[in-house]
Amino acid sequence: MYKIHRFAEMLMNYKQCIEKYGSQYQLDKVLSAKQVFQLEKGVYSDKKYENELGILRFKYPNAVITMDSAFYFHDLTDTIPEKTVMATNRGSAKISDSRVIQRFENSDTLMLGAIEADYHDSKILIYSKERMLVELLRNKNVMPFDLYKEVLGNYRKQIYDLNFRDIEDYAERIPKSQMILKALQLEVM
Repeated sequence: MYKIHRFAEMLMNYKQCIEKYGSQYQLDKVLSAKQVFQLEKGVYSDKKYENELGILRFKYPNAVITMDSAFYFHDLTDTIPEKTVMATNRGSAKISDSRVIQRFENSDTLMLGAIEADYHDSKILIYSKERMLVELLRNKNVMPFDLYKEVLGNYRKQIYDLNFRDIEDYAERIPKSQMILKALQLEVM
Protein backbone atom coordinates (compact mmCIF):
# COMPACT_ATOMS: atom_id res chain seq x y z
CA MET A 1 0.00 0.00 0.00
CA TYR A 2 1.05 3.56 -0.63
CA LYS A 3 1.83 5.84 2.27
CA ILE A 4 1.12 9.50 1.87
CA HIS A 5 3.77 11.75 3.33
CA ARG A 6 2.54 15.01 4.76
CA PHE A 7 3.63 17.99 2.66
CA ALA A 8 2.78 21.68 2.59
CA GLU A 9 -0.02 21.33 0.04
CA MET A 10 -2.23 18.40 1.01
CA LEU A 11 -4.55 18.81 -1.95
CA MET A 12 -4.00 17.18 -5.33
CA ASN A 13 -5.82 17.17 -8.64
CA TYR A 14 -6.54 14.01 -10.62
CA LYS A 15 -3.41 14.33 -12.77
CA GLN A 16 -1.20 14.70 -9.69
CA CYS A 17 -2.81 11.62 -8.13
CA ILE A 18 -2.18 9.54 -11.23
CA GLU A 19 1.45 10.73 -11.33
CA LYS A 20 1.87 9.92 -7.64
CA TYR A 21 0.17 6.50 -7.67
CA GLY A 22 0.91 5.41 -11.22
CA SER A 23 -2.54 4.40 -12.47
CA GLN A 24 -6.27 4.68 -11.94
CA TYR A 25 -6.20 1.19 -10.41
CA GLN A 26 -3.64 2.22 -7.77
CA LEU A 27 -5.53 5.45 -7.07
CA ASP A 28 -8.72 3.42 -6.56
CA LYS A 29 -6.84 1.21 -4.07
CA VAL A 30 -5.69 4.13 -1.90
CA LEU A 31 -9.15 5.68 -2.13
CA SER A 32 -10.82 2.47 -0.93
CA ALA A 33 -8.18 2.10 1.82
CA LYS A 34 -9.07 5.64 2.93
CA GLN A 35 -5.49 6.85 2.59
CA VAL A 36 -6.71 9.44 0.06
CA PHE A 37 -10.12 11.09 -0.12
CA GLN A 38 -11.92 12.59 -3.07
CA LEU A 39 -13.33 15.82 -1.64
CA GLU A 40 -15.08 16.87 -4.83
CA LYS A 41 -14.67 16.27 -8.52
CA GLY A 42 -10.96 16.60 -9.35
CA VAL A 43 -9.88 17.44 -5.78
CA TYR A 44 -8.16 14.85 -3.61
CA SER A 45 -6.58 15.02 -0.17
CA ASP A 46 -4.86 12.88 2.40
CA LYS A 47 -7.29 14.35 4.96
CA LYS A 48 -10.97 13.47 5.04
CA TYR A 49 -11.96 17.11 5.47
CA GLU A 50 -10.38 20.31 4.18
CA ASN A 51 -11.61 23.82 4.74
CA GLU A 52 -13.57 25.37 1.92
CA LEU A 53 -11.26 28.36 1.43
CA GLY A 54 -8.28 26.04 1.06
CA ILE A 55 -10.14 24.05 -1.60
CA LEU A 56 -11.13 27.24 -3.43
CA ARG A 57 -7.51 28.46 -3.35
CA PHE A 58 -6.41 25.12 -4.80
CA LYS A 59 -9.03 25.20 -7.56
CA TYR A 60 -8.57 28.90 -8.39
CA PRO A 61 -4.94 29.72 -7.53
CA ASN A 62 -4.97 33.14 -9.23
CA ALA A 63 -8.17 34.38 -7.58
CA VAL A 64 -7.97 36.74 -4.60
CA ILE A 65 -10.52 36.75 -1.77
CA THR A 66 -12.15 40.17 -1.54
CA MET A 67 -15.17 42.20 -0.36
CA ASP A 68 -17.53 40.59 2.22
CA SER A 69 -15.32 37.51 2.56
CA ALA A 70 -12.17 39.57 3.19
CA PHE A 71 -13.98 41.94 5.58
CA TYR A 72 -15.09 38.92 7.60
CA PHE A 73 -11.63 37.31 7.52
CA HIS A 74 -10.02 40.57 8.75
CA ASP A 75 -12.59 40.85 11.61
CA LEU A 76 -14.10 44.02 10.18
CA THR A 77 -17.62 42.56 10.24
CA ASP A 78 -19.31 39.78 12.14
CA THR A 79 -21.63 39.00 9.23
CA ILE A 80 -20.69 35.59 7.86
CA PRO A 81 -20.77 35.72 4.05
CA GLU A 82 -22.93 33.11 2.35
CA LYS A 83 -20.52 32.85 -0.58
CA THR A 84 -16.82 33.55 -1.07
CA VAL A 85 -16.16 36.66 -3.12
CA MET A 86 -13.10 36.22 -5.35
CA ALA A 87 -11.43 38.69 -7.70
CA THR A 88 -9.97 37.40 -10.94
CA ASN A 89 -8.28 38.91 -13.95
CA ARG A 90 -10.75 40.59 -16.31
CA GLY A 91 -9.78 38.11 -19.05
CA SER A 92 -10.29 35.02 -16.86
CA ALA A 93 -12.87 32.37 -17.55
CA LYS A 94 -16.07 32.50 -15.56
CA ILE A 95 -15.95 30.56 -12.31
CA SER A 96 -18.94 28.24 -12.29
CA ASP A 97 -18.86 27.28 -8.63
CA SER A 98 -22.00 27.91 -6.58
CA ARG A 99 -19.85 28.82 -3.55
CA VAL A 100 -18.16 31.73 -5.35
CA ILE A 101 -19.14 35.23 -6.40
CA GLN A 102 -16.64 36.33 -9.04
CA ARG A 103 -15.53 39.94 -9.50
CA PHE A 104 -13.34 40.93 -12.41
CA GLU A 105 -10.34 43.20 -11.87
CA ASN A 106 -7.84 44.78 -14.24
CA SER A 107 -4.76 42.61 -14.61
CA ASP A 108 -2.39 45.38 -13.47
CA THR A 109 -4.23 45.80 -10.16
CA LEU A 110 -5.40 42.24 -9.42
CA MET A 111 -2.44 41.31 -7.21
CA LEU A 112 -2.04 44.80 -5.73
CA GLY A 113 -2.28 44.28 -1.97
CA ALA A 114 -2.80 40.51 -2.26
CA ILE A 115 -1.25 38.60 0.63
CA GLU A 116 -0.98 34.94 1.47
CA ALA A 117 -2.60 34.21 4.83
CA ASP A 118 -2.94 31.13 7.01
CA TYR A 119 -6.44 29.78 7.44
CA HIS A 120 -7.04 26.44 9.21
CA ASP A 121 -3.98 24.58 7.87
CA SER A 122 -4.30 26.19 4.44
CA LYS A 123 -2.78 29.16 2.67
CA ILE A 124 -5.29 31.52 1.11
CA LEU A 125 -4.78 34.50 -1.18
CA ILE A 126 -6.62 37.53 0.18
CA TYR A 127 -6.39 41.30 -0.04
CA SER A 128 -4.69 43.06 2.86
CA LYS A 129 -6.62 45.32 5.23
CA GLU A 130 -5.14 48.33 3.44
CA ARG A 131 -6.34 47.18 0.04
CA MET A 132 -9.74 46.33 1.50
CA LEU A 133 -10.11 49.87 2.85
CA VAL A 134 -9.62 51.10 -0.71
CA GLU A 135 -12.16 48.53 -1.95
CA LEU A 136 -14.62 49.62 0.74
CA LEU A 137 -14.44 53.26 -0.37
CA ARG A 138 -14.43 52.30 -4.05
CA ASN A 139 -17.57 50.17 -3.72
CA LYS A 140 -19.53 52.08 -1.09
CA ASN A 141 -22.36 52.91 -3.52
CA VAL A 142 -23.05 49.25 -4.31
CA MET A 143 -22.75 47.87 -0.77
CA PRO A 144 -25.55 47.57 1.76
CA PHE A 145 -25.40 50.76 3.84
CA ASP A 146 -25.36 48.90 7.19
CA LEU A 147 -22.39 46.76 6.14
CA TYR A 148 -20.53 49.82 4.86
CA LYS A 149 -21.05 51.68 8.16
CA GLU A 150 -20.07 48.65 10.25
CA VAL A 151 -16.84 48.03 8.33
CA LEU A 152 -15.97 51.75 8.22
CA GLY A 153 -16.50 52.02 11.98
CA ASN A 154 -14.18 49.07 12.57
CA TYR A 155 -11.54 50.63 10.31
CA ARG A 156 -11.72 53.84 12.37
CA LYS A 157 -10.94 51.80 15.51
CA GLN A 158 -7.82 50.37 13.82
CA ILE A 159 -6.67 53.52 12.03
CA TYR A 160 -3.23 53.58 13.67
CA ASP A 161 -2.52 49.95 12.78
CA LEU A 162 -2.82 50.60 9.03
CA ASN A 163 -0.04 51.44 6.58
CA PHE A 164 -1.20 54.68 4.98
CA ARG A 165 1.60 54.67 2.43
CA ASP A 166 0.20 51.41 1.02
CA ILE A 167 -3.37 52.75 1.13
CA GLU A 168 -2.41 55.86 -0.84
CA ASP A 169 -0.41 53.80 -3.33
CA TYR A 170 -3.34 51.42 -3.90
CA ALA A 171 -5.81 54.30 -4.17
CA GLU A 172 -3.71 56.06 -6.79
CA ARG A 173 -3.36 52.94 -8.95
CA ILE A 174 -7.00 51.81 -8.86
CA PRO A 175 -9.87 53.33 -10.88
CA LYS A 176 -11.80 56.12 -9.09
CA SER A 177 -8.60 57.24 -7.35
CA GLN A 178 -9.64 60.85 -6.71
CA MET A 179 -12.97 59.78 -5.22
CA ILE A 180 -11.22 57.20 -3.02
CA LEU A 181 -8.61 59.67 -1.75
CA LYS A 182 -11.28 62.26 -0.99
CA ALA A 183 -13.45 59.70 0.86
CA LEU A 184 -10.37 58.56 2.78
CA GLN A 185 -9.82 62.10 4.04
CA LEU A 186 -13.47 62.79 4.82
CA GLU A 187 -14.72 59.50 6.19
CA VAL A 188 -11.78 57.61 7.67
CA MET A 189 -9.33 60.09 9.12
